[in-house]
This record gives sequence, C-alpha cells and structure tokens, in this order.
Amino acid sequence: MENDYLTVSALTKYIKRKFDVDPYLNKIYLTGEISNFRLRPNAHQYFSLKDDHAKISAIMFKSAFNKIKFTPEEGMKVLVVGHISVYEPSGSYQIYVERMEPDGVGQLYQAYEQLKKKLATEGLFSLEKQELPKFPKQIAVVTSPSGAVIRDIITTVRRRYPIAQIVLFPALVQGTEASADIVQQIQRVNEIGGFDTLIVGRGGGSIEDLWPFNEENVARAIVASKIPIISSVGHETDTTIADLVADVRAATPTAAAELAVPRLDQVLVDLKTSQNRIVNAEYQILEQLKLRLKRLEQSPVLTAPQRIYETFSQRLDILTQRLYNQADKITGKRKDQFADLKMRLRLVAPTYAIKQQQQLLTTLQARLERATKQNFKNIHQHYQVLVGSLDHLSPLKILSRGYTYTTDDANHFISRVSQLKSHSVQVHFSDGILKARVDQVIPKEKEEKKNG
Repeated sequence: MENDYLTVSALTKYIKRKFDVDPYLNKIYLTGEISNFRLRPNAHQYFSLKDDHAKISAIMFKSAFNKIKFTPEEGMKVLVVGHISVYEPSGSYQIYVERMEPDGVGQLYQAYEQLKKKLATEGLFSLEKQELPKFPKQIAVVTSPSGAVIRDIITTVRRRYPIAQIVLFPALVQGTEASADIVQQIQRVNEIGGFDTLIVGRGGGSIEDLWPFNEENVARAIVASKIPIISSVGHETDTTIADLVADVRAATPTAAAELAVPRLDQVLVDLKTSQNRIVNAEYQILEQLKLRLKRLEQSPVLTAPQRIYETFSQRLDILTQRLYNQADKITGKRKDQFADLKMRLRLVAPTYAIKQQQQLLTTLQARLERATKQNFKNIHQHYQVLVGSLDHLSPLKILSRGYTYTTDDANHFISRVSQLKSHSVQVHFSDGILKARVDQVIPKEKEEKKNG
C-alpha cells in the first residue's frame, strides 16, 4: 500500500528523535584525534574526531569555542564532552561539542605553551630590556588592593628607600576579567607618566589563578610599556608569560621591591665613601701640585733667570754672524752670475740681426710692389676681354648689324605670329623705333603650302 512508505524527511526526523531522547547519547565523553580542522575566526568550528578504526563529524558552536584556552590543531588528541544528534538536511549524525581539552596535557598548560611559542617566534622574549633606574622617585604598582603583595612592597620600600613614593593602581588579578583590567592599568600608568618603575604582580596560586598573567593582551601591554616593568607573579617556581616579557622578573613581591629601590643606608654609606675618596683624591692632587710648585721655585729659571738670557744672547750672536756670512756668500755668487750674463749678452748682441731683418724687409717690400703691379695688369687685361665678350653678346650690337625685334602696344616682346593680339606693332631698330600696322598675318604652314 502507498501509505506504508515513508518520506526521507520523515525517516530522518524519526531517527533524529531517537538520538535526541536516548539518555546515553545526551551527554557523551569522547576521546579522539582532531582531523579536517581549519580555524574559522569568530565563527562555528567544523571538524572530525577519529581513531584508528572510525571517524565522526563534530561541530563546536562559537559560544563554546570562545571558552577554551588553547587553539586546536590538526592531529591533536583531545577530550570532548557533548551530545550526539542528526543533522536532518544531510541525514548524517555528528557530535555537538560543548567542552574540549587536550588529552594527557592540561588545557591551560597547552594554551600556555602555544602562546609562549607564538611570542617567541615574534621575538618578544629577545627584545632589548629597559634598565631600572637606580634612584626612583615614584613607583607604580598594579596589583590587588586587598592582597599581601601591596603590603609586602610598601613594607620593603619603606624599610629600604623611604624617600620613594608608591602609587597603587588597583586591578583584578584573578578571573576572566582580570587580564583586561591589568592591561587597562598598565596603559593608565603610561598615560599619566612621571613614574620611574612599574611593578606588576600577585601572590602564588594554581595555574588557573595565575592565568590572567599568561594572556596575550597582558604580554603585549607589558612589551609596549615605556616604563620599565618588574614582573612578580606567583612563587619562585612559577613562570608566567608576563615574567618572560617583562624587563625584570622577581621571584616574590618582596624581591620586586628590593630590585626596584636600593637600600638608603647603603646609598648613604656609598656616598660617604665616595666623598672620602674625592677628598683624598683632592688632597693627593694638592700635595702633588705643592711639590711641583716647590720644584719650580727652586729651578734655575726662577732663582737665576739671567742665565736664560745669557744663553739666548750668545745663540743670537752666533746666528747673526752666520746670517752675515751667508748674505755675503749669496751676494758674491749673484755678482759672478751677473758678470757672466753680461759677457754672454755682448757676444749675442742683436744689432747685426736687426740689420739683416731690415734688408730682408726691403727686399720683400720690392717684391710685393712688383707683384701688386703685375696682378693689377693681369686683372685689367682680363677685364678688357670680358668687356669685349659682353659687347659681342649685347642686343644693341646685334641690332647694329640690321636685326630688329617687335613688341605690341603693351611693350610685350613678340617672337611668334601667334602672339600677336592687335594690328599695331612696334619694330625696334638700332637707331630708333618704327610703329607699323599689320594688314595680314600668314602662318608658316600656309606659306609653305603656297610655295609648294
């Protein structure tokens, strides 16, 4: 019968109902290895859990995923708590994970190691540390106002260096909101300014109690601080991320205070010692100067100063005599050189050379004059030849031999009968112009036909 058949949706819904009401599937404790995991920031996480023989799909909603302290990784073995149900659109069953922690390693310890590895890769642990001032005037302390930390710090500072001022910036040091509160107070100390040293700390406790000091935002706030920070978190055996990034790490709050300030009595002793050293050094310098002054007073320079002048006077006489001797020697040498040059000048007197050059100049002038006349004569003859040639080519010369040329009324030259525009023409002779009228024009072709 047709009514005996179920739809796929009805069957899937029935199976889902079976899963949802089964008390054994309502809360499942499962261990397995993470597979097909890809971190989706600020979103639901989809992955698989598997062992050597089986695999199950898993989903962890954003609200549950934000509560875990570590970052799941591919291949990581984990312990999860959740319930089993069926996803109707695909008909596949899956586990809805509500809690997750690493298998064999605590969740917080896993998160601690992951953050430590991340910050080490970025180089935050190897950054250059700021030096603590030797004589601080103001010390800021970020810790709980009700804990023993602030009391220990105040007691130690008052005992060692009472002239330093301590300012408490109260902050939560335990709980989910503690890290944000610690970061806010560190930033506040830097914004106010004027502090020489900043102590961040709390007393001992479990890893859960100390966890705010393992948060990434606290670590980055410590690194960004312009004021040197002493980290004093937990006991000597506890090491937090804050200890690793701080400029100085103290095992206890009392040790932090001892690192922050010197002992005033020891400072006074050191000052007294330095003062005595300065006085002794000045005394030694004065004694040395007195001894030197005494030696100078007993020196010949002061007891018999005329001896200095005697030596210099004798040296001056010797040098003066040397100067005179050298001057005479140089003058005699120059006289000999002058006499030699005078003799050589006489031997090469320029009078003969000048006479030869004058004769040569006269000869060259005569040659130039003859050449100029001959050149002028040649040019004149060439000119006569050119004038004769030009005269032979002159139209007037041709007209004188009986030739004429004809123009029209506009004085245009007529070389062909076809150029004639009117019956009036002018015939040009060598001695005048003849005005004539044309009665008939006979082209050359007609004339040749007539004669033929």
